[in-house]
Amino acid sequence: MDDKGLSEAYDFAVQLGKDAGKMLLDAAWSRINGTEIDTGVDQKESSVDIVTKTDYAVEEFIRQAVATKFPHHSFLGEETYSAGDSRKYLVTSSPTWIVDPLDGTVNFTHLFPMFCVSIAFCINGYPVIGVINAPFMNQFFSSCKGRGSWLNESHRLPLMRSPVPPLPKDAPSGCTFACEWGKDRRDDPNGNLARKVHSFATMALERKGRGGTGGMVHGVRSLGSATLDLAYTAMGSIDIWWEGGCWEWDVAAGIAILEEAGGIVTTANPPPDPVTARITKVGLGDRLYLAIRPAGNAEEESGVDAQHRVVRQVWQRVEGLDYERPYR
Repeated sequence: MDDKGLSEAYDFAVQLGKDAGKMLLDAAWSRINGTEIDTGVDQKESSVDIVTKTDYAVEEFIRQAVATKFPHHSFLGEETYSAGDSRKYLVTSSPTWIVDPLDGTVNFTHLFPMFCVSIAFCINGYPVIGVINAPFMNQFFSSCKGRGSWLNESHRLPLMRSPVPPLPKDAPSGCTFACEWGKDRRDDPNGNLARKVHSFATMALERKGRGGTGGMVHGVRSLGSATLDLAYTAMGSIDIWWEGGCWEWDVAAGIAILEEAGGIVTTANPPPDPVTARITKVGLGDRLYLAIRPAGNAEEESGVDAQHRVVRQVWQRVEGLDYERPYR
């Protein structure tokens, strides 16, 4: 796709994100005011994996808009995918729109403001445009490859002071660490939830904890939305995000925004030798993600070297997770 085509797609995505965000905001206020006709919530895989009529309505609005504007582009939405029988990876090399109409559905139903619409445009299987609109907080994130990442179209990301500060020398100590509980809640001592909780605790413990592997992070955050976890990492508000179990629509727009802001994304699972293993980009279908915020250079270390250092430090403190397709 040439620059003109990319600009057209970006302008379309931005307007689509604004329109879809208004739908989310109107639906939230109808819940607050008691005017919503149907406040029902349906269960998908589990009681924490839920969907509302707003999810369906927003996805259908976006799907129809894409089909009208770009009839030859592919479309992958959470609700249409979830309703199908297959759990195969469906992103191909063709131009593809990947949409989560309402990320943070649990937050939405509880009127906790961390919910958003997420729209990504992918070429050759990787996101080049990202739009995330969290309307209840008036936060609109957007990016286009080669043109930067933005908050509310006026503030370039990251929002940290200029120049962008380096990562802490003793990271993960001194960092904010974001993670999610996930939808796999099986009571299994070797299951994903148990491994996550053990990893969360290790990252939070004092440095001498667990044989000197304690991370002593400044804080552990769980926003209830992987999409917003990535957006906040792009802002610089979150230093480290570690997660397993995400689907393409949970991360595509956030990855586009984070990488364009200067952050990196690799795999969550530690390799056999975390100290020497090659750090590579992660694919949209891998379901395991470790993201590091944009970082400035220090006298003794470049920003990228610091990001890789922090990746290795996290790998030495977390347990491997097991998420396949399908995850159940």
